[in-house]
Amino acid sequence: MHDVLKVNMMANIHDENDHIAAHTNEDLTDRQIYVINVMGAPGVGKTTTLKNIIRNMKGLKPYVIEGDIESDIDTRDLRSLGIDTFQINTFGACHLDAPMIHNQVQSIKFGEKGVLFIENIGNLVCPAEFSIGEHCKMLISTVTEGSDKPYKYPLAFEKADVIILNKTDLLPYLDFDEEFYRKGVRALNKEVPVFKVSGKTGEGFAEVAAWIQKKAEEAKAVHHHHHRDEDTGYHHHDHDTAHTHD
Repeated sequence: MHDVLKVNMMANIHDENDHIAAHTNEDLTDRQIYVINVMGAPGVGKTTTLKNIIRNMKGLKPYVIEGDIESDIDTRDLRSLGIDTFQINTFGACHLDAPMIHNQVQSIKFGEKGVLFIENIGNLVCPAEFSIGEHCKMLISTVTEGSDKPYKYPLAFEKADVIILNKTDLLPYLDFDEEFYRKGVRALNKEVPVFKVSGKTGEGFAEVAAWIQKKAEEAKAVHHHHHRDEDTGYHHHDHDTAHTHD
């Protein structure tokens, strides 16, 4: 009896969360803001990764929401670089959720199109379970964690839209089995791109930034096409035919 009650409550929590997440996603897509949910364990270099990606981005304004259990150390760090950054403290909760992001987004002035990076709580379990309005889940992994993480924390790797393998400058000093790691990733997520980077040297981040800019443009194009269809009731195809929508 208790198990049934628990399952029903969790289902209701997820349904409400997903409803709010979808609303946030639609709102930010309308404003030409591409949203990235940045996940990873404590110490993988999430904030350093953001700084390196932003340094390489062109034509898109960066915005950051920093999620932490306590403190605003990373927010102050990013603000010192002139990056529009906003703090959410969960005071014990192990992940950000859609209501938190929805409330924070209302107070952000998105003056121009860009990318909103939401740095989730350092955790490889709970953040993967909750949608927060993102277009893309970015998982930051690192060679210092060991090559077994896809096997131990499958959900995060399964749900990732892009994986960043950080601290690769340390590979000569570690027993990191890259083949074993990639085999684990591919068993869970056949198509996900994996970028090897170094937060220390900056290597690999130009490619990550280019991938993000391409995805942001694709999201904008899909959204524009969708709205044009709704406004006109038809759309044209390359073969010069058109049909109406019911």
